[in-house]
Amino acid sequence: MTQGELFGGLFEASPEGGRCEPAPGAVLLPGWLDAAAQLRLLAACREWARPPAGMHTVRMPTGGTMSVRMVSLGLHWYPYGYRSVAEDGTPVKPFPPELGALARRAVAEAYGSTGGGDGGTGAGAGTEGIAGAVGYEPDVAIVNHYPHGARMGLHQDRDERADAPVVSLSLGDTCVFRLGNTETRTRPWTDLELRGGDLLVFGGPARFAYHGVVRTLPGTADPALGLTGRLNITVRQSGL
Repeated sequence: MTQGELFGGLFEASPEGGRCEPAPGAVLLPGWLDAAAQLRLLAACREWARPPAGMHTVRMPTGGTMSVRMVSLGLHWYPYGYRSVAEDGTPVKPFPPELGALARRAVAEAYGSTGGGDGGTGAGAGTEGIAGAVGYEPDVAIVNHYPHGARMGLHQDRDERADAPVVSLSLGDTCVFRLGNTETRTRPWTDLELRGGDLLVFGGPARFAYHGVVRTLPGTADPALGLTGRLNITVRQSGL
């Protein structure tokens, strides 16, 4: 199956749903991917998850393991950095240009293509008001699978050498996503429900906010997907 076959028709976003701006620089577009797009993206994720350089369990420097399993594209993420070789010693799968095009569209639609809004400090400011949004060129992605009971502790995405926005796409079970502040893992924070098909983009003042997944809600996925648990695809510009 070619990348073109995997992504055929992927870029049709749902016109329904309301825009949410939970913090300056963070934009949530519910239902951004329609049902057909979700199925195609899921098919792509399943291909990426196959070995070699497939989905794996991540061991932390402390010796523990993460409850999510992941696969990287473009560059392999490990705690805490990137490299060209995957966990099994094979070259990382290339970053799909179609996924890059989808992420660029996501940034443009999240922030708008013109300046204005709140003076360039957050969501609604236009791409000119968000660092790295103009000329956004993502080159890495991480696909996380959350089986029932998995979570992600609050963390910052600081392994990239760019401050360009992070694009996050959700498939499957709903999760409670915690968007915190840029200084500490403690309050203030905002909890959001991210459902299958939702798009979350965080850049500008929110780019280095602590964030994580408190819990998933088993059984909330669209049965038509045939997916157990949750998939989260985050797309980034590494600056490497």
